[in-house]
Amino acid sequence: MNEADGLRQRRPLRPHVVTDDGQTPEVKDGSSFSGRVFRVTFLMLAVSLTVPLLGAMLLLDSPIDPQPLSFKEPPLFLGVLQPNTKLRQAERLFENQLIGPESIANIGGEVKLLVSSDTPIEGRKMSFVNDLTITRDGRKIYFTDSSSKWQRRDYLLLVMEGTDDGRLLEYDTETKEVKVLLDHLRFPNGVQLSPAEDFILVAETTMARIRRFYVSGLMKGGADLFVENLPGFPDNIRPSSSGGYWVSMAAVRANPGFSMLDFLSERPYIKRMIFKLLSQETVVKFVPRYSLILELSDSGAFRRSLHDPDGQVVTYVSEVHEHDGHLYLGSFRAPFLCRLSLQSA
Repeated sequence: MNEADGLRQRRPLRPHVVTDDGQTPEVKDGSSFSGRVFRVTFLMLAVSLTVPLLGAMLLLDSPIDPQPLSFKEPPLFLGVLQPNTKLRQAERLFENQLIGPESIANIGGEVKLLVSSDTPIEGRKMSFVNDLTITRDGRKIYFTDSSSKWQRRDYLLLVMEGTDDGRLLEYDTETKEVKVLLDHLRFPNGVQLSPAEDFILVAETTMARIRRFYVSGLMKGGADLFVENLPGFPDNIRPSSSGGYWVSMAAVRANPGFSMLDFLSERPYIKRMIFKLLSQETVVKFVPRYSLILELSDSGAFRRSLHDPDGQVVTYVSEVHEHDGHLYLGSFRAPFLCRLSLQSA
């Protein structure tokens, strides 16, 4: 065979076309495995948290046995109640030298025990003696026993449970007798005699209202509501120079806004769960630090309001004491007093 025959018998080589179809698929086993591990880990973590939580909710006892309470819609923060920052003009006094200076008073002379909490009053001992007011002649002392079950350190449990075992009492300094004037109050707190000494005002903190009890006149021995549906939960009551009353509030019922205590009032089952899992100190941290002072007229009408919306200067306000053109502000938690010039208010 010659060279030409050899060339004729050779077959031409066809070109090969390379496409993506022939590529090896990417390996996804690693990423799928990581995803499964994450899901399993997350599920195990959720179960490890949920099971103890459910166990605690079922097995632990709640320290409170709350009953459902009903409130009206809070008053709108408009007009007299329009939010402002007037309380931020206050100056702090004795900062870090005091611990919870709740009330302010001028005292002197000797101190002696008048009524012992170990002595039952009409069958019940006093557990949470709170505020007092005295007649000008010094004979009668009217005071509140906020609860016969809870003590002062348990004030939040008392509010959340809505216990109605509080009382307004009268002590006669001549006869040494104590008698109950009002019973079945829900956290009776501040108490104040009227300028004419014909009635006593009692702040019923849990119910956001102030009751009135008549001690003289045609209505002696009777009681009614002085003001209800307050914009916050009242603490102490003190006279104002205008003939009305100053009322302090360390927790408000914002409207518009959200009031945790109003929300929980008709949901006792949530209250039980909260205090099964959290301490009082922890729960307090969820309450907005809004300080509000309200001046009422002698008939209970809103006259003016002073605010510190986030407690920047005045915190946990408990009392307003007017003296010489200033308001002195007590607090049940803050380590200081505050003083505010009435010209700034």
